[in-house]
Amino acid sequence: MTNYQPDAEAVSTQSLSSNQLVNELIEDSTQNNHADVIETVISSLDQDQSAMVNHTESGHLWKFKYGSVEVFVQLTGNTDDDTFTTWAQILKLPVQNEAQLLRKLLEMNWSDTFEARFALIDEQVVVVATRTVAELSPGEISRAITVVASIADDNDDALQAEFSAA
Repeated sequence: MTNYQPDAEAVSTQSLSSNQLVNELIEDSTQNNHADVIETVISSLDQDQSAMVNHTESGHLWKFKYGSVEVFVQLTGNTDDDTFTTWAQILKLPVQNEAQLLRKLLEMNWSDTFEARFALIDEQVVVVATRTVAELSPGEISRAITVVASIADDNDDALQAEFSAA
């Protein structure tokens, strides 16, 4: 009686191909799910059903209203090097007592912003969180959008009252 012994090289190659196929399927479904997860999170936070989305070759951009702020979410693509960014404007520049405002924002960055941060862009103070898409989980997407929206809404009125230009 002859025992069948599979060719180790053939099994290894076949196994590798199957593993690669499974990994590609997982990556494809994960990548497609980033946009779905973002839309699910936005639909749960959007208080007046005002959400809008723009799909282009360079990615997706969503906008929705949370409390008194507009929140933006951008997904530049699905590769590991692409980025997921969410931000909300809270104050237009110039302002009165700009040095005092900047000091306050730096102090708040240390104690109050979790994974987000206050930043300046295009003559605006924003709350922003950003990271690469590599190994981005649905929980991270949800947390980043929620943290940015909450911090912006919790602080915009007070900062505008204290620092807006006269």
